[in-house]
Amino acid sequence: MSEIEIRPLTPRIGAEVQGLDLREPLDAGRVAALKQALADHLVLFFRDQPIDHESHKRFGRCFGPLALHSAVPGIEGHPEIVAIHADAQSSYVAGEDWHSDLTCDAEPPLGSILYLHTVPESGGDTLFASMYAAYDALSPRMKTYLEGLTAIHDADHVYRPLFPDVERKYPCSAHPVVRTHPVTGRKLIFVNSSYVTRIVELPKDESDAVLAFLYAHVKNPNFQVRFRWSAHAIAFWDNRCTQHLATWDYFPQTRSGWRVTVAGDRPF
Repeated sequence: MSEIEIRPLTPRIGAEVQGLDLREPLDAGRVAALKQALADHLVLFFRDQPIDHESHKRFGRCFGPLALHSAVPGIEGHPEIVAIHADAQSSYVAGEDWHSDLTCDAEPPLGSILYLHTVPESGGDTLFASMYAAYDALSPRMKTYLEGLTAIHDADHVYRPLFPDVERKYPCSAHPVVRTHPVTGRKLIFVNSSYVTRIVELPKDESDAVLAFLYAHVKNPNFQVRFRWSAHAIAFWDNRCTQHLATWDYFPQTRSGWRVTVAGDRPF
């Protein structure tokens, strides 16, 4: 294989990776280079990678054990792989709100690796935002105010309406509002509008106001990169320090692929 080339897409977040064939196993040097690139750029994009399920899982395991989705079942024969699909029969798509994946879990994912084999002619972009940049842009007084606060991340209101006939208890966890990344040591905002319901230490009206401010703040386009998909492209994002949003502007066209999730750790 040729040498890896990392091309940053914005100064704060996102890079395109060239020089790899992810259908083949990666040696330790290339895995180390990708880990560093992920730490530096938060989300990595790969094009022209027609991988199969085993290659997809093998690539994910380069970065840690694969996690099973705590709410959505995997595909037949591959419980670690979740289908991501929308077409003319879809009444909704996953990820239309800004979010980090499965922050409801006690140990939210390290990252997600999404492969799309079928994409619309136009549209269907995914936006990613740096929660480092969002935190850094806060005033010193706001940073001080948020230190030590914890938020409730609840999956019930997300998945109960989608699976009303499934009798199960969905995960609900408390995590710090300001998280420290375990690799880079940088602080970041760790609340998102999809899962978070309240800040534990604040009365409801104050919690609602603080969360509303943070949810609006993280949408600043200066924190973002926008990825235009092509067939057989892959996005690999660090779920610990990013949020993302999937646009659904392509109905009734088809957008389809699979995602694996790399297990993470308890936020601190």
